[in-house]
Amino acid sequence: MNIPFLDNWLKRHDAGQVQSEPAAEYDPEREAAIAELLSECELLRVRAGQAGLELDDSPASLAALDQLPPRWRDDPEELPWLGNDAGLYLGTVIVRTVPGAAWHIWPGGHPVVQLASGREISVVEAGLDWAVNGAPQLSQVYAEAAEA
Repeated sequence: MNIPFLDNWLKRHDAGQVQSEPAAEYDPEREAAIAELLSECELLRVRAGQAGLELDDSPASLAALDQLPPRWRDDPEELPWLGNDAGLYLGTVIVRTVPGAAWHIWPGGHPVVQLASGREISVVEAGLDWAVNGAPQLSQVYAEAAEA
């Protein structure tokens, strides 16, 4: 996968320190590369596939994920990875289906979804909460984002 912004990003980071830079102009190629990278969610897609669920980046797939038996909770090593993927998948569905929603990367690399209203949703945190506790449901977070 060609990710043109990654070389520049790596050059700006020295031992984990983010160097300040002027606000970047909108670059559709960069935005598409970020969205592609964040939408991979490989572990979640594999586990969902094993349960007979194909993730098609639709709101209905979030409701279907909410209905899966939480077998991932049996593996404490996999749990945070699956939760992270669930959050990124939630963000992918929101960005692809809610008008005006877009990925925003905080300094330090924390991805959030920014809605047209300016509200930011920490989708990774929501995915981790869902994976660990089952709440909030992914479909519920999506519904709240779609209403905003």
